[in-house]
Amino acid sequence: MKQRRLGQFGPQVSEIGLGCMSIGIADVYTSSVQDDIKAVELIHHALDLGVTFLDTANIYGDSEIKVGKALHGRRESVVLATKFGIVVNSDIHNRGVDGSPENARRACDASLKRLGVEQIDLYYLHRVDPNVPIEETVGAMAELVRAGKVRHLGLSEASPDTVRRAHRVHPIAAIQTEYSLFSRDPEDGLLPLLRELGIALVAYSPLGRGFLSGRFRSVDDLSPDDWRRGNPRFQGEAFDRNLSVADRLREIAEEKRCTPAQLALAWLLNREWDVIPIPGTSCMARLEENILAANIRLSEEDTQRIKQALPKGSVAGERYAPAMMEIING
Repeated sequence: MKQRRLGQFGPQVSEIGLGCMSIGIADVYTSSVQDDIKAVELIHHALDLGVTFLDTANIYGDSEIKVGKALHGRRESVVLATKFGIVVNSDIHNRGVDGSPENARRACDASLKRLGVEQIDLYYLHRVDPNVPIEETVGAMAELVRAGKVRHLGLSEASPDTVRRAHRVHPIAAIQTEYSLFSRDPEDGLLPLLRELGIALVAYSPLGRGFLSGRFRSVDDLSPDDWRRGNPRFQGEAFDRNLSVADRLREIAEEKRCTPAQLALAWLLNREWDVIPIPGTSCMARLEENILAANIRLSEEDTQRIKQALPKGSVAGERYAPAMMEIING
């Protein structure tokens, strides 16, 4: 697999990474890997196929533990990313944010222990804490770099102004945000800034939370406890409208002799050198399908057809429910 760099001075990583949330949380997605052996096998297969970039977080259930088990004997071949900052049992629908220096240090030590490693390659602030100046949070994260516990720093769901302020304190290697044909918000101001500063964009949910894969025809295709049932884009008329958007992508994919998911990932890879998608999956077949997207080349005509079929703003509904929308783009 081809490589891309995490920012101007960051490490080289595979141009498609692996999001590891679905191997650690049972009640988030319809399918998830709860068996440790299967989770390790999935990660090992990804590494064998050329993936070198693994992404997890301290709130993804036991994902860090499973990732750590998979890294035994293979640590040197992986760029490992994890996150801190989101806390449970808060007053924001069980999700709050703590970007305090104390939590940065405490969470880092806990993640190192769960992962069973001596150093985290890329450490993200998962969400920006509105009650703590970003300079204080990133200052504490920079101390972790100087202590040798972390190699590079990142932010997740941060506004352009916050990114610029953070970058003044310590170089930021990557910004993680939702980016796909379903979520084009980064194009409005974030991507130009990242290119100005030499920061990579790591795209989570690059398949529109599964919509772009073409696997959903009804909300009933989701398990009763799948969190997407409460997502605005999976509700009522919005679901129907978004299904038609996904169907337009499927038609183009059929002509390209690839799957809709592969076409969606190829579109992201075609954006520029600095966009690195990290699709998550709990299925070996989907893993292989996603990785093969790296082999798809899009012509200018292909790009224009996709642009016309899925214009910016064609997706209905917000990315998250209102409470969660309050803690993005901080």
